[in-house]
Amino acid sequence: MAMFRSLLLLNLVALPAIATGNWAFVLNSTDDDYSVIDMSRYEELRRVPVGKGPHHLVLTPDGKYIVVGNAGSNNLVLVDPVSGELVKRIPGIADPYHLAFSPDNKWFVANGNRLDRVDIYRYDNADFRLVKRVRLPKTPSHMAYSPDSSRVYITLQESDQVARIDLDSQTVDWVVSVGRQPAGIWMTPDNKHLLVAHTGADDLSVLEAGQGGIVKTIKTDKGAHNFTAVGDGRHLLLSNRVAGNISVIDYHDLKEVERFPVPGGPDDMELTNDGQELWVTTRWINRVTVVDWPSRKVKKLIKVGRSPHGLYFRNHAPRQ
Repeated sequence: MAMFRSLLLLNLVALPAIATGNWAFVLNSTDDDYSVIDMSRYEELRRVPVGKGPHHLVLTPDGKYIVVGNAGSNNLVLVDPVSGELVKRIPGIADPYHLAFSPDNKWFVANGNRLDRVDIYRYDNADFRLVKRVRLPKTPSHMAYSPDSSRVYITLQESDQVARIDLDSQTVDWVVSVGRQPAGIWMTPDNKHLLVAHTGADDLSVLEAGQGGIVKTIKTDKGAHNFTAVGDGRHLLLSNRVAGNISVIDYHDLKEVERFPVPGGPDDMELTNDGQELWVTTRWINRVTVVDWPSRKVKKLIKVGRSPHGLYFRNHAPRQ
């Protein structure tokens, strides 16, 4: 076990003074930095070096920091979501490709994409205490928690499987086969179904959450990759990265109800809480694409760094 009892404050980057505002944060995975974007002006304000291989990010439960996982640097970095400044670094977190806090805020899980393992930490609003490293088949990718925080579900991208881990015992309940190269995974709020996107195909699997059996396959489009909720309690967005479009999934009726174009390799997404704009990282054209949500039409392209991936802003729509 390892105990990370303090967060190391570093003066890593001398940043020019800048007024706080309504920022969007984008991780540029190939450039090893993040972009700070003024959402009102659709303008990149600056880029901040962060570490090697930043892919995903998540807000701390208290809302004070954005946590960035540097898979290549084996650390976490904390960013102030108000000022946009990089303020703290946590060393010794191995290969944090995808990361998330549990709904009850007691667990923090980091998927080691290149290490073929999942690291489970206890979190107490300050420290990350390593509890268990769980070996899994090849390339743990994305994760989803059960609503009661008792289990975490992991997609295994290069073995075409999904694993369920019991968090209390830190043991693997089951591993089931799904479609090609599963990546994004999303749990329905009723705890009944898991939706699993197949990046190596053009569809998604619907799994029964208890035993992992496939209930249904939903046809979408090529490179089905990642999910985000619309926030209306019924619909989910799925980025089809290869096809260059986004599917709207009705997770009550378990079917695709709409599809609209977002060219350039759409990946991570956030919808504004006023329901007016969908922001999408488009990895192949080094842009953030802003979609007018009511019309489903692209309205802005914002230049960022190479291979933009993780995306966050504070005024996002509800997660269900």
